[in-house]
Amino acid sequence: MIRQIALAGALAGSMVLPAFAAQEETASDPVTSFTLDNGMQVVVIEDHRAPVVEHMVWYKIGSADEPVGSSGVAHFLEHLMFKDTDNMKSGELSATVAANGGQDNAFTSYDYTAYFQRVAADRLGLMMKMEADRMTHLRLTEDDIATERDVILEERNMRTDNNPRALFTEQMNAVQYLNHRYGVPVIGWKHEMEELDRADALSFYHTYYAPNNAVLVVAGDVSPDQVKTLANQYYGVIPANKNLPPRIRAQEPPQIAARRLTYKDARVAQPYVSRSYLAPERNHDDQKTAAALYLLAQILGGGQTSYLAQKLQFDSRVAVYSGAFYDGVSLDETTFNVAVVPVDGVSLADAEAALDEALAQFMQDGVDPEQLDRIKLQLRAAQIYERDNVGGIANRYGQALTTSLTVEDVQAWPEVLQSITADDIMAAAAQVLRPEPSVTGWLMRGEAPEGAQVQPVAQLPIQQEVTQ
Repeated sequence: MIRQIALAGALAGSMVLPAFAAQEETASDPVTSFTLDNGMQVVVIEDHRAPVVEHMVWYKIGSADEPVGSSGVAHFLEHLMFKDTDNMKSGELSATVAANGGQDNAFTSYDYTAYFQRVAADRLGLMMKMEADRMTHLRLTEDDIATERDVILEERNMRTDNNPRALFTEQMNAVQYLNHRYGVPVIGWKHEMEELDRADALSFYHTYYAPNNAVLVVAGDVSPDQVKTLANQYYGVIPANKNLPPRIRAQEPPQIAARRLTYKDARVAQPYVSRSYLAPERNHDDQKTAAALYLLAQILGGGQTSYLAQKLQFDSRVAVYSGAFYDGVSLDETTFNVAVVPVDGVSLADAEAALDEALAQFMQDGVDPEQLDRIKLQLRAAQIYERDNVGGIANRYGQALTTSLTVEDVQAWPEVLQSITADDIMAAAAQVLRPEPSVTGWLMRGEAPEGAQVQPVAQLPIQQEVTQ
């Protein structure tokens, strides 16, 4: 199995991806949802063009739900889920998937943990049988714990501790979230990861890995009746956890002062300025604000024709890159991010001043109607193109349903985006782009942290991490 941190929202990706990179299906798409007697929600997305199926189990539990002092246990357990069960040997699930010509993996984020297999449609029952087995029958030894703990520590060493950009992003998140667990990295703090043990993993497993805390998403060449029969056969017999605790998290106090940090590292090849603003997430009872912020990010920094690119890269020529990012699929308040990579010879102070000037000018200029119409047209085209990506569709439903959104919210999202006006976008900008809820960070060259490998690495900003 591949276990790595996927740096979602990287500027490098944003430089080449179109502005419509994250859309949902329309209400007319063949999506069926039902709930098993034990509380497990099931979503079926039909696509009969190829005899392939994506089988995903999403748990409504992520790193932001971990006990204080046990950071990284959600991701640690994700690794351990590939060990022995009552009916399978360690690694047997992945070996079986591979032998059947499929692919499998898992990933952990702040709000969810998910396991998936992509196989021929006639292997769906086998996938459910194996996934249901490890939902309840995981068997862990002390050797498993020691081995996998070393694996995740090495993963942190490779992906975070030896990556100045990742270390900088960790510090940005920690400064943005003083009280909420979004300020703790998904992979965990090293000193707490070193103390994770069998009791930590099993406590997390027995508390949260239950059908009434899970969403099953099946996409591909299947019918709702077929999925319902198989789901009842394999998952429906698993008892619900009647002691499942409510999902209550510590919330942020009001942010009443702008915050700043500077991170220096000799390995930095490209200094840059990054700023995050605390921003509303996408909510069941309010998707318009999130939609306005999503469009705002595309207008400000969604490519070479964006507002910031025109002002900073082409007019004043102070930057080689500028971008803006917003992902509203989050259980709690998220962030709206902007970043500027200055050209050689331009200081970070001057780059930040140019960014501030450009943002202030945007608040005066407002939204260009032609640009907004162009982005909306791209979004409509993207809906058609993305129907070819069954796995991507399944991911969007899984992410939404584990962060308090509904199937109907997912289906309504494209229409909500199309309904947003220029006034809506400017109102959202005025609400979010304020100094008080912001964190401004400088990533600079300087002395390397003790024990770090001093070798320059090309750096571009990142927004959020998902640990696989």
